[in-house]
This record gives sequence, structure tokens and C-alpha cells, in this order.
Amino acid sequence: MIRDTVPDIWVYLATTPLFALLLTLVAYQIGMALHVRSGFMAIVNPVLLAILIVVGVLLLTDTGYQTYFDGAQFVHFLLGPATVALAVPLYRQFERIRKSWKAILASLVAGSLTSILTAVGIARLFSAPGDIVTALAPKAATTPVAMAITEALGGPPSLSAVFVLMTGMLGAMLGPALLSLLRIDDPASRGLALGTASHGIGTARAFQESEVTGAFSGLAMGLNAIATALLLPLLWYWLA
Repeated sequence: MIRDTVPDIWVYLATTPLFALLLTLVAYQIGMALHVRSGFMAIVNPVLLAILIVVGVLLLTDTGYQTYFDGAQFVHFLLGPATVALAVPLYRQFERIRKSWKAILASLVAGSLTSILTAVGIARLFSAPGDIVTALAPKAATTPVAMAITEALGGPPSLSAVFVLMTGMLGAMLGPALLSLLRIDDPASRGLALGTASHGIGTARAFQESEVTGAFSGLAMGLNAIATALLLPLLWYWLA
């Protein structure tokens, strides 16, 4: 009797919004626990671990993405308030930002251009198809901006979202170690680099270092999205 009932219960739970929401939260908690256990190693990224756990469960249970997203969309909704909340640490660093606005602007433009040109250049070097080049170009911008830019340029927005996610993961995992290797120790400089190169995921990693690093990373994330939206369409005539 119990053996017949358990599958029915599982089918019910797998199709309810509570399952997707609970899976997302539990997966992230497991990822965070492993991250803490590793001594906060950047390469043991809790977001990456959570994604692998969620994907694994969805594959094992044969649950479609849309079914999962219908339940997990509450977490997706909270991305908006979480992004707005970055204004609080930015406000606390306002005086420092005001004094350094020229350096911030210069580093932002340089970082945005470097991201665009290297992405397109490497893709062209390996003879990547046009759709991949278009989707890869705005990889350092946040997901909504990158998808909108890619669609406007005639590329596949969904593929662009994948590249944005991969960029954020790599930046969060390898960025801090690379900056330390280059002896870049200033919190503001580290934050600007992480935010420009790896947007939201890099910003989350930056906040683990300090509030100053996180604040400047959040600033760079927002400004780089604007810079990419302005620069890439202008450059695309020569890059396409």
C-alpha cells in the first residue's frame, strides 16, 4: 500500500510550486554549506553548486523547466528588490565614489570595451557561427540587458543568458584569485573589476570580501550594463 502511495505523492509534489521553491532554497543552502566548509574558497561557488543540484534533480525526476520556473519564480521576483538594495552600500560609499568618478568612468569604459572586443575576437578566431558571436558579445552585462541587446542585434537571447551565467560563474570563482595574483588589493579596485567582468554573481562574491568591495562591484555592474547597451550597438557595424 505504501509502495503504491509514495510515487503518487512524489508526482503531486513535483508539480506543485512548493517543490520548486523548496528545491531552490535547499540546493542553495547545501551549496553555501559546502562553500563555508571549504573555507570560503571562490572556486566552490554556492550558486554553481545550487545550479548543479537543481539540474540533477530536474533530470532525475523528469521535471520540465517551465514547471520548475512556475514554482521558483518567487525567487526570480526577489532579484529586483535585491538589486535595488545595492543602493544602501553605495550610499555609504558616496563620498569616495564622488571623489573617484573620473577613475571609475575610465575603468568602466576600458572594462566594457575589453569585454566586448575580446569576446568577439576570440569567437571569430575559432570561427564561431554568427549567432554565437552575437550572443557572446554582451556577456559581461546583466542577463536582462544582455538578452535585450542580443535580440536587438538579431541573435538568440536564450543563448546570451547562458553566456552571461557562465561569465558570472567564472568571474566569481577565478576573479578574486587573479586579482590577488596581480597584487590588486584596493577594495574599490577589486570591486570595480569584479562588477564589470562578472555582474551580479561577481558582486555577491565581492560582498564576501568587504562592504566597500561589494558596493563598488554593484556600481560597476549597473554602469557596465548601461555602457554595454550604448557601446555595443555602435561598435557592431565594424564587429559584425
